[in-house]
Amino acid sequence: MGTPFSTPQVEERRSWTPVMIGAAVIVVGLIIAVVLSRTQPKPTGPVPEDPYSANLKVSDMKASEAKNFAGISVYYLEGQIANNGSKTITGASVEAVFRNSLGEIVDRQTQPLMIIEERPGYNDAVPLTQHPLTPTMQTDFRLTFEHISADWNQGVPEIRFIHIVSQ
Repeated sequence: MGTPFSTPQVEERRSWTPVMIGAAVIVVGLIIAVVLSRTQPKPTGPVPEDPYSANLKVSDMKASEAKNFAGISVYYLEGQIANNGSKTITGASVEAVFRNSLGEIVDRQTQPLMIIEERPGYNDAVPLTQHPLTPTMQTDFRLTFEHISADWNQGVPEIRFIHIVSQ
């Protein structure tokens, strides 16, 4: 027997089930994190030019600035585009490259090409789906930019046709 004030020795049984469940949850969480982090990196360089772009001639480009109703500067790039190819263009994405005073790229934006359509009393920019660019056709276009890097040199950006939809 033991001493009069001693406590009896009781063997503790540990249940490993909660520990195993916790470990399994952590392992599954780590596996999910690794799988989700393996997505393909987005390209940061220039997108290849569309092959049909060799048939498009851009001229008379000029940049202008205006304030919208909220007082924020909006930049417009306008010019003329001629389709010297044999296909009708029903859509085009244009990449505009903005440079700083050192000639370094400070911004690169992609916009859909919008054609200027004359309406009674004003001009409106409409998508190529509404006003396709047929072979041998020449017309005015407009690109609109709301947010351009503050380091931009305010010059006319370079543009490239990166995606062209044709018939």
